[in-house]
Amino acid sequence: MKRLIFIPYDQLSLNSGIMREADSTTDEIVMIESRDMLSSRTWQAARLHLLMSAAEHHAVFLEDQGFTVHRLTEQSVNAGLTEIHAARPEATLWATAPRSRPLHDALTSIGVNLVPDDSFLTARSEFDAWSTTRLPVIETFYRQQRARLNLLMDGDKPLSGRWNFDADNRLPPPKSDHQWPEPLHHAMDDIDHQTWQRIVDLQLPIIGTPPDGTWATTRTGALRQLDHFLDTGLAGFGAYEDAVPANSWSVNHSLLSPYLNLGLLDPGEVVTAAISRFEASDDEIPLSSIEAFIRQIIGWREFVNGTYWAMGPTYVDSNALNAYEPLPLAFDDPTTTSMNCIKKTVEDVQHRGWLHHIPRLMILANLALTVGVHPRALLGWMRRMFVDAADWVMEPNVIGMGTHADGGVMMTKPYASGGAYINRMTSYCSDCPFNPKKRTGEDACPFTTLYWDFLERNSEQLRRNPRVAAQVSSARKLADGEQVRERANEVRARLRAGTL
Repeated sequence: MKRLIFIPYDQLSLNSGIMREADSTTDEIVMIESRDMLSSRTWQAARLHLLMSAAEHHAVFLEDQGFTVHRLTEQSVNAGLTEIHAARPEATLWATAPRSRPLHDALTSIGVNLVPDDSFLTARSEFDAWSTTRLPVIETFYRQQRARLNLLMDGDKPLSGRWNFDADNRLPPPKSDHQWPEPLHHAMDDIDHQTWQRIVDLQLPIIGTPPDGTWATTRTGALRQLDHFLDTGLAGFGAYEDAVPANSWSVNHSLLSPYLNLGLLDPGEVVTAAISRFEASDDEIPLSSIEAFIRQIIGWREFVNGTYWAMGPTYVDSNALNAYEPLPLAFDDPTTTSMNCIKKTVEDVQHRGWLHHIPRLMILANLALTVGVHPRALLGWMRRMFVDAADWVMEPNVIGMGTHADGGVMMTKPYASGGAYINRMTSYCSDCPFNPKKRTGEDACPFTTLYWDFLERNSEQLRRNPRVAAQVSSARKLADGEQVRERANEVRARLRAGTL
């Protein structure tokens, strides 16, 4: 034996990093179940099950490939690696550079040899060259990516002459009957059932619905999900990518983010498969749909990862808007609110551990932003509740975009809205006791009240921002500004108490 190769739970791939050239005759694998990680928070049930079951399936797969796999349960990753290295001093410890900064620091502190993480399409050095003193604007980054990777290009121009169809892809839920794609079910196997029983037996802290086959736990299942999306979802993806209908939780979304973030799928293979399907579709797949999907993979996903590493370890502590409110009780107990959008959204999270980007940003993060929730409170909740959560994903999305806690370093405006947006893009408001058109009064929509209060309360920080300056000016001139502030204070108090 020459090397002990440590594989974290989010690098379940044979095709990237150190595993690309690993040799089962000389290398042995180490996978560690950390008691600190398992017991550190109350996990959404499907999220914890996916992490543990996917790791066990990968361990079995590696054994089928001829590798010796050491499964350890220790207090921490470093404790496990230190113990096995002491037992095998002739071997060296190796790993692919971790996707999280804390794990990276932990491994380097005990001398683990690291090879670069090449599971993204953009190397960290490439992103650093773009970001120098300030992050590039996402649209600029995305266009560079399209040209660099030669995707949907006609020479040096974008196909059809347009880089971005985002303005066309913001349709609300259709008022007439609409047939959404049926989500794919993944039958649970023996490992899945055994993993769930282990979670129960260990009495690990969990919340929400037990796993039910919504999420695959193997690469084979992840590839089935990719094919299912290309067959049923891609053609209609663009137009309704922002819509939040009452009769579909998945809409036309791919549901691939957990598999990409665990390493069960590679972004390059996903992009290649989608482009190939588009080119063979005889115009059945609109350019606006393939462009929107590709933008999520090569644009936003890569931009968020680059941001995470570029901003450094103190970025997570940013709090430019001085937000210190606790997380509303409704985030863990949806029965404590009458706000229909919050109740239904949190119920969805508890059931599946997943939402598409609009409920995450414009319902959950929007409420946290306008209430003034401490950014790390929202970050901690999302880390433990979403099946696709990871430090590199959640820190920029929550700190930079969701709560504007970095003061505009990552995004050029705070993503705050009143009830009008939620009424337009979702099906929740018709069954809600609150009126999205009202900002004061007992039946005023909390989002509408909080939106105007947010703009006025943070006017000094926001009034020079050209994207919201007009709204800030309007907020400062409201004839009912005092009533808005009183109603906002009442809303915050009742969210804290669980009585709204």
